[in-house]
Amino acid sequence: MAKRDYYEVLGIKRVATEIEIKSAYRSLAKEYHPDRNAGDKEAERRFKEVNEAYEALKDPQKRAAYDQFGHAAFEGGMGGRGGPGFGPDFASSMSDIFDDLFGDLMGGRRGQARGGRSGREAGADLRYNLEISLTEAYTGKTAQIRVPASVKCETCSGTGAKPGTKAKTCTTCGGIGKVRASQGFFTIERTCPHCQGRGEMIDDPCSDCTGSGRVQKERTLSVNIPAGVEDGTRIRLAGEGEAGLRGGTPGDLYIFLSIKAHEFFQRDGADIFCKVPISMTTAALGGQIDVPTLEGTTTRVKIPEGTESRKQFRLRGKGMPVLRAKVSGDMYIEVDVETPKNLTRKQRELLEEFERASHKETSPESAGFFSRVKEFFEGKSG
Repeated sequence: MAKRDYYEVLGIKRVATEIEIKSAYRSLAKEYHPDRNAGDKEAERRFKEVNEAYEALKDPQKRAAYDQFGHAAFEGGMGGRGGPGFGPDFASSMSDIFDDLFGDLMGGRRGQARGGRSGREAGADLRYNLEISLTEAYTGKTAQIRVPASVKCETCSGTGAKPGTKAKTCTTCGGIGKVRASQGFFTIERTCPHCQGRGEMIDDPCSDCTGSGRVQKERTLSVNIPAGVEDGTRIRLAGEGEAGLRGGTPGDLYIFLSIKAHEFFQRDGADIFCKVPISMTTAALGGQIDVPTLEGTTTRVKIPEGTESRKQFRLRGKGMPVLRAKVSGDMYIEVDVETPKNLTRKQRELLEEFERASHKETSPESAGFFSRVKEFFEGKSG
């Protein structure tokens, strides 16, 4: 039977990109994989056909040869017996299939996790919770933190081997970190059981780190906290996490900020709110009050006569700095009119005199309310 055109096999156009080729291949490989089509000879045939087409088109040089000469480009040994699908790269393609299909279940991305032949493993990321005050969030600060973590062993420079010695190539896998097993037309790669996928063996480990290339140590780090940070802000310190195994890439350190509640101020985004009690006379007659700010100073606010509770006064630019912007929010002063308590006899007499002299214009809200109540009930009785 004549071979089908490789582009037709993958269902793509001849101008398809490498990404489109790989996407079509992965989709078809999953669809016709023998593990999903047990005993289906047609699915097995299509699976082989898809692999053969992908092996020819994924490589730019092979693809160029195929575009020019067709299937003849792989005859005479260019792809090995049976075409490119069964040449020297077939085991590699099978490994790609298993990574795509079962990578999540078996750890996935093994080469990245193990670092290939080097035996190195990337270090873990770390989290550090840091609580700051609202004032510190307003001004920004440089904080000193102490972080216990694994760091590179200075004795062996992170290699894990005793000074003067070095790791040897694993004799079981030849330094690859993987071993292969054949099952029919499958070639399956597994992690080398001798070196656990590192590709190296240390016969004489470092006495300080016992071969891991890292030791536990508490470090002091400086963290720059910019002005305007919000509660829950995350700051990343690249390379300050756990040291990698045997010289592997270190992880990152993530600082999670929380902001303590303030005694006087409440925050809403970039705006600051402050509730200030004022006396009844100040509210009635008007006046001026000095209110605190996050700058550590006070600012004067003018209170007009007849001010009522919950009246807000806006102070532009006195709020929180906006992160990565040269602007600030506003500050809102909300007044709370305080009712006099613990009156002296003289104060009581003065208030009683004031009450007798009061009229509708003095307290229009209350006078209007009770007037409407009276009219309402008189209307009911009539």
